[in-house]
Amino acid sequence: MALLCNCNPILRPPTPIPAKNPISNGAIQRTPSLLLRMPLFAFTAKTFSRPPKAVPFQKYVYPDPIPEFAAAETRKFKAELLKKLSKEKDTFGDELQTVVNVCAEIFSEFLHNDYGGPGTLLIEPFTDMMVALKEKNLPGAPLAARASLLWAQNYVDQDWEDWNSKSHE
Repeated sequence: MALLCNCNPILRPPTPIPAKNPISNGAIQRTPSLLLRMPLFAFTAKTFSRPPKAVPFQKYVYPDPIPEFAAAETRKFKAELLKKLSKEKDTFGDELQTVVNVCAEIFSEFLHNDYGGPGTLLIEPFTDMMVALKEKNLPGAPLAARASLLWAQNYVDQDWEDWNSKSHE
């Protein structure tokens, strides 16, 4: 056994080293533990003769927008936004329908041109809504944009999934 230990440091038996663990009364409890020693030169050039190969990056390509989905989702969005914002008559007054139309137009354009399914819902159309409403001096721009964004976050991706699962049946 002594010969084995002197010739090959990897096969050397583990060395017991006591560990110190304080106990609440001040005494030290000693428990046996083993320290496995691994020499630094255990790995040779042969071990790493070839560098690891990198996995090529595969870019996910989102599907193109679906015009039929965009039209149906815009109708749903417009109806839901009108229902939501009609609770704020003091804010929107007689301009409610105009506010909803501006938001729906911008949302429709986004769905027709840029939305390609879950993971492609962007913030830009909603900031565009707020800017457009402010430029037209329409009331409640932040409220309408926020309500639009919250609705889209809650429904658009799921509606897309439902639409595509029904069309493939």
